[in-house]
Amino acid sequence: MTTALGRTAVPTGTGPARPAGSGARAAVRVELLVDRRWFGVCDADLLTPGRGVAALLPDGRQVAVFLDRGGIAYAIGNQDPFTGAYVLSRGLLGRTAEGLPFVASPLLKQRFDLRTGQCLDDEAVAVAAYATRVA
Repeated sequence: MTTALGRTAVPTGTGPARPAGSGARAAVRVELLVDRRWFGVCDADLLTPGRGVAALLPDGRQVAVFLDRGGIAYAIGNQDPFTGAYVLSRGLLGRTAEGLPFVASPLLKQRFDLRTGQCLDDEAVAVAAYATRVA
């Protein structure tokens, strides 16, 4: 299911679909749009809602991949621009009063919009944000 923000919700509680008549489980993958191509990061069932994981892209960049409690996948750069540490995947997920999803850096607690990468506490700072889909 694709949301209005272009994100894809992971069906929660239902597990991945199975091909008809096969007994084998079809993998539901989280993919990121990297350099105009979809890149598979991991199986969606390996993500814990409300938590993040770090992933390495083919060009060596690190991304932080999140699955929110509503089943929507997000991905932003993993490097905290305030400290230089690769830690955003370990941050706390939340929503602003306006409903914007964010991750708070585990070090200095700056919040980053999961849709755009924009720092909510310093408008001059942002991290890369990636389109995601679950396929």
